[in-house]
Amino acid sequence: MRRAVNPNHLLRCCPMRGHSSCRRCLCAAEGTVPLGPCRTIRIYIHMCLLWEQGRQITMIRGSQELSLPKTDSRGLLVRNQWSRTSRSPSTRGPSIDEPRSKRTSLKLPNSSTTSRTSSASPSQHESPEQLSEQASPPTPPLPSTPPMPLDSRPPTPPEPHSSSRRSTRMQENPEAWAHGIVRDIRDSRESSQLRDYPRTPPTEWKSYSQRRSTYSSQLDRDCLSELPQPPRQHQREEEEEEEEAYWASVKTLYEKIPSCSRPRPPKPKNAITIAVSSRALFNMMDGRKIYEEEGLEKYMEYQLNNENVILTPGPAFRFVKALQHVNVRLRELYPNEQDLFDIVLMTNNHAQVGVRLINSVNHYGLLIDRFCLTGGKSPIGYLKAYLTNLYLSADSEKVQEAIQEGIASATMFDGAKDMAYCDTQLRVAFDGDAVLFSDESEHIAKEYGLDKFFQHETLFENKPLAQGPLKGFLEDLGRLQKKFYAKDERLLCPIRTYLVTARSAASSGARVLKTLRRWGLEIDEALFLAGAPKGPILVKIRPHIFFDDHMFHIEGAQKLGTISAHVPYGINQK
Repeated sequence: MRRAVNPNHLLRCCPMRGHSSCRRCLCAAEGTVPLGPCRTIRIYIHMCLLWEQGRQITMIRGSQELSLPKTDSRGLLVRNQWSRTSRSPSTRGPSIDEPRSKRTSLKLPNSSTTSRTSSASPSQHESPEQLSEQASPPTPPLPSTPPMPLDSRPPTPPEPHSSSRRSTRMQENPEAWAHGIVRDIRDSRESSQLRDYPRTPPTEWKSYSQRRSTYSSQLDRDCLSELPQPPRQHQREEEEEEEEAYWASVKTLYEKIPSCSRPRPPKPKNAITIAVSSRALFNMMDGRKIYEEEGLEKYMEYQLNNENVILTPGPAFRFVKALQHVNVRLRELYPNEQDLFDIVLMTNNHAQVGVRLINSVNHYGLLIDRFCLTGGKSPIGYLKAYLTNLYLSADSEKVQEAIQEGIASATMFDGAKDMAYCDTQLRVAFDGDAVLFSDESEHIAKEYGLDKFFQHETLFENKPLAQGPLKGFLEDLGRLQKKFYAKDERLLCPIRTYLVTARSAASSGARVLKTLRRWGLEIDEALFLAGAPKGPILVKIRPHIFFDDHMFHIEGAQKLGTISAHVPYGINQK
């Protein structure tokens, strides 16, 4: 925008849009042109001065929380919010019948303005709409008025309407109209002294929790209590009874279901891994019979059709349950303990059979998270990958393969009679020669007889025996026992070990005990039978598993109900 050339300009620039210079204004000043645009604007300025007085009145009323609608240059109502129905701003003009406090302030006429407009040429008697179309200059700011916020600035002053009753009354008697405005201001001041309304601060964004914290919950309950509530006492009592019955049924259901909070399995490098075959853990004799008689396809079809049928416990089932009880006791004393038993289900079954195995494991609450389903292939190659410490299976051939690989293994045999087992203590019974120790003494007894054997043991009493296949598992049990001893839990230790050997204590027992002492191992009970049957002793002990290398000892214990595990190691297997 350029500054006008005429020095007598009252505006900053010429209002003519697209006017490159103010030649017409200069011509109007010289008299060659009857009326220039600046002369027209000068008349409009007087009207704006009168509007400034009305704006001050509007500011005074606005401070008293009086809502004054905004109007545009044509006197139409301007709303800040969108209409709720049409979503468009309303442009309705102010009504004549509305009260004075809700209508737009009008312009005060001036006597000089009236005289000038009446004495002007016919071109000066243009309509207000034409004047607004020709020029719409901005309202000149007064130096005495401080800057106002954007929301409180008044809109462009509206043009007077000839049809308005209020404008007609203002033109006829301006003094009475002014006195009425002063009376309204005095009344508003007197009312403000009686009631002081706090001004609403500008709103800012707050989260739901911040807005919720500003209101009291008791206040919400008081507000809700004031609302009329229909009489529903009887219906409410029925709903409460139904809810109580529902939760009672849910509680009963969840009491029957095993707990869903499963402890995390230990890390394999720190755990004592026990690999158990599916036939050792569960009784799968029916499926085995179908596999041998009808083939693999019929066997898989049978397992798929019965995958929701829970398998019955096998010979290693009670042993696994006892191992998990030891884990529970260890976690009670050492919450972050990683030196625990980790059970792995190792089987050559097909993956489709795994659904039935998983259902059975979950049904009995067994904490077995790692499975190995080889689909007909021998799982022996995976034993070292799983860091297996002990492998139990019902297949003697696979056990023999594991023994040759240097992994402690045994073939499981279930007891012929039902026997009650201790649920709070793991009891493990070991034979001595070819199980905990090597079979070097067995070689001497086989080749030279018992007399030479006794002489040999007395001669080498202080020489420790070589280790056997189950020596590592006994070391693991002893390491866990010491954790309980450190907490003064020796008498309540959940692990108890037994040595049940056919040796004679007087002639060959000293070398056995000195060997265990040299290894740093403690045996809780040592039973030297001197060739007597082991079955009756085992019935008294009731171990969860009994390891021996002689099948006649296994069969004798099995007949009396003891769960036995044959270790195919040593000269006695030939």
